[in-house]
Amino acid sequence: MAVKTVLVADDTAFVRDRFSTAIVAAGHRAVTVQTGPELLAHVQSAGSQVDLVVLDLRLPQGHGVASVKALRTIETLRAPIVVFSGTIANAAEARELITLGVAGYVNEYTSVPHILPSLAPYLFPDHYNRRSSPRVVLGIPVSYRFGNTIAAALTLNISHGGLAIRTTSPLEAGTTMKLRFRLPSSKKDIEAEALVAWVDRRTGMGLQFSKVHGGDHSAIDDFVQAHFFSNRKS
Repeated sequence: MAVKTVLVADDTAFVRDRFSTAIVAAGHRAVTVQTGPELLAHVQSAGSQVDLVVLDLRLPQGHGVASVKALRTIETLRAPIVVFSGTIANAAEARELITLGVAGYVNEYTSVPHILPSLAPYLFPDHYNRRSSPRVVLGIPVSYRFGNTIAAALTLNISHGGLAIRTTSPLEAGTTMKLRFRLPSSKKDIEAEALVAWVDRRTGMGLQFSKVHGGDHSAIDDFVQAHFFSNRKS
């Protein structure tokens, strides 16, 4: 895959360093800024070279959603904008971000091994199934059966429409399979049918649900809704 440049805008060194480390380790370039003026200055000077913006809405002198609006006025910036979910103040702000065309959300406290998989769908949209629903980082065991073969792995994230799993032996895109997994705090296994929507040899594969029983799908929806905004900056 091509080398990409990711602009990470966050006022917390811990977040900037972790995301930069994960991005560079995967062979890409990371540029970090920590204030609103720094963000706008970099995009104004090098916006055409940026492939993805990962944005903290609470940057010093950043003015929340106004930062996204300001970025949208810079014609050279063609990159998608992803927002750190813990910096969204409320549901009204989330709705406004949708109208501004924000591509998605990522948890700023995502563990380093999960950072690139969470960003890859925005860096390589042609290779991934672009689900519009939010993803929640989640590492739980999942077993899957294709043909007469049964395998097991850990999930990377889950959404209303499917899940991503970490594996060094991903299947071909379009492969159908049966899944079994259990959500945290649940006593019941969820069984589903899915197909492989995207493949990345370095991270794993994304599975799109094709059949989930009604009650199980409700459990997935409730889990995603409950955990998507579970992290907040004070």
